[in-house]
Amino acid sequence: MPAAIHLKVETAGARLDKYVSQVRPEISRSQAQKLIAAGRVLVNGQAAKPSYEVILADELTIELPPPLPPTQILPEKIPLRIVYEDPDLLVVDKPAGMTVHPAPGNRQHTLANALLGYLPSLEAGEAGRPGIVHRLDKDTSGLIVVAKSNLAHARLAEQFKSRSVSKVYTALVRGRLKPAEGTVEARIGRHPRDRQRMAVVEKGRDARTEYRVLKYLGNYSLLEVRPRTGRTHQIRVHLAAVGFPVVGDTVYGGKSPLLDRQFLHASKLAFRLPSSGECREFESPLPPDLEQALAKVAQG
Repeated sequence: MPAAIHLKVETAGARLDKYVSQVRPEISRSQAQKLIAAGRVLVNGQAAKPSYEVILADELTIELPPPLPPTQILPEKIPLRIVYEDPDLLVVDKPAGMTVHPAPGNRQHTLANALLGYLPSLEAGEAGRPGIVHRLDKDTSGLIVVAKSNLAHARLAEQFKSRSVSKVYTALVRGRLKPAEGTVEARIGRHPRDRQRMAVVEKGRDARTEYRVLKYLGNYSLLEVRPRTGRTHQIRVHLAAVGFPVVGDTVYGGKSPLLDRQFLHASKLAFRLPSSGECREFESPLPPDLEQALAKVAQG
């Protein structure tokens, strides 16, 4: 049977979805909206809309869905480079070539397998994605945060949703990108003919990417990139759309003699710690394969 929570409203004026997430911090606002839409949140015994403004002494019943069945992800003893750890979360420096979570045809050797090998009891977040709050493409290296509890997961997810998380990437593109600092704003959605790719499309979702040239290296530009939205393949799609694809990106650019994967690294990540609210920034240096690619470019 689903678990039910009964409580009386003690602070009037808030939207129902916001109030539920405030009094039950382990339930994010988006999760609260889904529960309300499914009729799992009752006000005085009646279904209500997320926009309903609660009043004093309203009686709420929140019916939590039954726990998801255990996933079939097998724990694997894969070494992890842990940049930071506390009781709430891990910040991991993911290597290129590692998929974040299992998918059809790729059930092993993922970050999720490695996380369960490190923390067998990890159950935060969605089934099949233990602790995963956001993701990086398989061939993008760098920083990713992992929640250890549902409360931490909800608080981190809210930060990503509100775009208060600062993400900085280092990218190498072919060509001398000018102006040396700028913004790409273009809607992103599924490619109309190739569903495995994303593209700039009129009916896509709003996307904004800011960049700054760190240095010009011959006919290449080394960039600091800040995605202000979180669309799939956003940086790669936007840079390719303006004519400067990421070096080594075989999906949106082409093969490169410099390296066997895309030159894209999640180098900085800043967010508020779930328990204390303290803002922390973490950094990851370029991995050896990207440093070697830069050395080849510098040599001409």
